[in-house]
Amino acid sequence: MGGNAYTFKLFGLTFNFTNMLSGLIVCVIVFAVMYGLSRHITMKPTGGQNVLEWLIEFTNGIVRAQFNQETSGFFSFFIFILFVFIFVANQFGLIFQMGWNGHELLRSPTADPVVTLTFSMTTILLSHFLGIAQRGFKNYFKGFVSPMPGMLPINLIEEFTNFITLGLRIFGNIYSGELLLKLIAGMAFSHGIATMIVSLPLEIAWQGFSVFIGAIQAYVFVTLTTVYISQKVVGE
Repeated sequence: MGGNAYTFKLFGLTFNFTNMLSGLIVCVIVFAVMYGLSRHITMKPTGGQNVLEWLIEFTNGIVRAQFNQETSGFFSFFIFILFVFIFVANQFGLIFQMGWNGHELLRSPTADPVVTLTFSMTTILLSHFLGIAQRGFKNYFKGFVSPMPGMLPINLIEEFTNFITLGLRIFGNIYSGELLLKLIAGMAFSHGIATMIVSLPLEIAWQGFSVFIGAIQAYVFVTLTTVYISQKVVGE
């Protein structure tokens, strides 16, 4: 990684330009890929349509595992887009990691805890909102004090730990993966051709492993998202 992120101030607030640029490019990539895969939809799927339908069926399976048939359709598209975006964001830094003048210019957005904790906060808030909308505030709050009022602080702590672990889990895996790639690259150019020969297979192997880890973390994130939302909407 290329150092600290580029930041700028606007109206007294500090904005992370690196995250904004990387996130925007990820959005463009996701849109372009989804648009390309869905350009020619036919009754007999081939090529890109097969890939798209497999992705949809994969994420629908995650949703159906937590929700009943009546509610699963409502969350299917959200989980599908969330999985695709996080998957691409996790892999982004493996290809486009770039630094300039001692600063990071491009990296995986999910290699920043601010981004991943924002995703986890959105998930937790969405689960509470949908829980209240589905069950009513009174019945929803009863879940925090059941089977006894003493469970309230424990349940509140659980909500906080869910928020922290959901965001930091994906950040830790993606950040450490990109950091190790940087260290291997630094080793490759440290002592000439000898270290290049040693570092090249290590770099290739870790790149492949990082792709696997990025996919697993996207799967874990959306799976836990459906679990947390279903607990609030459907109940324990």
